[in-house]
Amino acid sequence: MSATVPGAGGARRPRRLLVGLLLTLTTLLALLSGCSNEEPALPEATRTADGDVGAVSTTAEGVQEITLETGDDYVFTPATFTVAPGTVRVTVRNVAEQMTHNFLFTAGTGPEEITEQIPYLAPGETKTIEFTVAAPGDHPFECSFHAALGQVGTMTVSG
Repeated sequence: MSATVPGAGGARRPRRLLVGLLLTLTTLLALLSGCSNEEPALPEATRTADGDVGAVSTTAEGVQEITLETGDDYVFTPATFTVAPGTVRVTVRNVAEQMTHNFLFTAGTGPEEITEQIPYLAPGETKTIEFTVAAPGDHPFECSFHAALGQVGTMTVSG
């Protein structure tokens, strides 16, 4: 024979109700914080890039080279650069302590498709891609992990 304690099951009901209410409020706050008609502010670099970052140079073979940096601030440094038609070598250095990034040209947005990309760049890693461009115009690039946070840029090919 089992004994029942009056009110023992009833003590759980207010606790479940409180947990459910807190869960509902947390979900509602999370949803509301993501809703806005305002354009998000683009992040600004919070670090100083090394001296070799951002300058386009040309090798003896005619390859244009540039080094970009990214970090924990969701910014490419520089966010814009210009090259001439020809072979381009882009090196991306991730100086972040925590954030993983990638680098790719935004599909369907430039005058020609550039399929070369850096799919994964862990903190402290440096990787390089090489490709050829011919069509003048703007070629947007991004970190697809953080594009919504403003981690985007543009490579312009001069005419």
